[in-house]
Amino acid sequence: MLFNSHIFMLLFLPLLLAGWYFLNWKKKFQLAQGYLIGMSLWFYAYANLQYLWLLLFSCLIGWLLSCVPEKISSEKGKKVLTGVGCVFHLGLLGYFKYSNFFLENLNTVFHTDFPMLQILLPVGISFYTFQQLAYLIDRCRGDAPRDSFFDYLTFMVYFPQLLQGPILLRSEFMGQLKEPERRRFHAERFSEGIQFFVFGLAKKVLLADTLAKAVNYGYSNVSMLDSISALLLAVGYLTELYFDFSGYCDMAVGLGKMIGLEVAENFDAPFHSASVKEFWRRWHMTLGRFFTRYVYIPLGGNRKGKMGTLCNVMIVMLLSGLWHGAAWTFVLWGFLHGVGMIWDNLEHPHLPKKWMRQAATFAYVCMTFVFFRAESIAQGVDVLKSIVSLKWNGFVFQMASALDLTEFYMITKALSMKLPGLLSWFWLGIFVVLIAICFRVLSGEKVSGVVALQRQKGYGRLYPVLLAVLFTWSMISMTGVSEYLYFSF
Repeated sequence: MLFNSHIFMLLFLPLLLAGWYFLNWKKKFQLAQGYLIGMSLWFYAYANLQYLWLLLFSCLIGWLLSCVPEKISSEKGKKVLTGVGCVFHLGLLGYFKYSNFFLENLNTVFHTDFPMLQILLPVGISFYTFQQLAYLIDRCRGDAPRDSFFDYLTFMVYFPQLLQGPILLRSEFMGQLKEPERRRFHAERFSEGIQFFVFGLAKKVLLADTLAKAVNYGYSNVSMLDSISALLLAVGYLTELYFDFSGYCDMAVGLGKMIGLEVAENFDAPFHSASVKEFWRRWHMTLGRFFTRYVYIPLGGNRKGKMGTLCNVMIVMLLSGLWHGAAWTFVLWGFLHGVGMIWDNLEHPHLPKKWMRQAATFAYVCMTFVFFRAESIAQGVDVLKSIVSLKWNGFVFQMASALDLTEFYMITKALSMKLPGLLSWFWLGIFVVLIAICFRVLSGEKVSGVVALQRQKGYGRLYPVLLAVLFTWSMISMTGVSEYLYFSF
């Protein structure tokens, strides 16, 4: 089940909220928590029923492992336990996500003919694997007390973060679960949740899904790209990905506020960044936090001298690339971000002005995400070559026409009948305006800032009208259910 679906908004969410608050109002706290678990499992099963057993099996073994640290007195024993947990969780992830990638490369290098495995990637496995690893490591370090399986399962399957994160820490969630105030209905918190949800839905449906039409058309016809269309394609995909994933995360934050068990924010205006290093402090923040706490620091962090620090940075970014997908395009993407991070760690006595560094960072990040989207490294290189080719063939008109928005049906029908020559220019204008709107949103206040300003100062009667318009427009535009881009990671 996806947040941007009618069944979720019109059936699942009302049932969840009604049951949750009713049972808590009746002080049936354990029953309410069980109801939340059951609804979360229904949410997951609707999207991935065949691997529901894997989620539950993973949680059971993860919890059993987390019960052991108190029985081990030596630090060496706890490190062994951590290793066992890593082998189990990463073994499951590796089998389902990387087996065919390994076999494919094995066949290529050694000219063998091993058949590919007929397995599907379980939804959310990359996220709940890391969340369980973080929990176990914190337990072995002595940073987290033992929890019941009931509480552990609630934490791991909590539906707002189950499919695509954010990757939560125990300290962020368990305290809320035990706090009676969190189970009571609070109008202000619920109102903030609605605002986050509506803004996130609009990001996904009105911006990301619209951009996707042109971007998908462009990547399906890479050989036709000229400089302008290739540049718009690169910028369009990065903004599509941002609005798609940050839209999901805003909706997750909103749902957490509605329920009373809040989840962490995952983005902090990443395109305000003046360096790749800063970009990763603002982009997919909970993933960056995981790699920092559980990979970078254990490797030695910045305590191994300049060369050791740079090597650790590159290792983390390569692993980040591989975590995103089992393909060399993701490894290259991670490598390029590692190069950017290494550059930022070197001394630069004379830095240009901040706006110039922001522009350079955006351009570099935009270039790296070409490989994130490309089906192969060769295709990514072709897109970049098209950008610098300085050629023009008018393909941008075809790419823009792929938008084909139903909102403009009457206008486009009239143009096609009366002034067909202007139709392609009309769609190009819409494409440019859409990109401009995206950049205005990117350069503006993040959703949490907008909600905070509304809480402090209020925007008057126009604000709820705007929310109603955004929600209605988004619902009307949802002619089908489009998956989130991170759904496949």
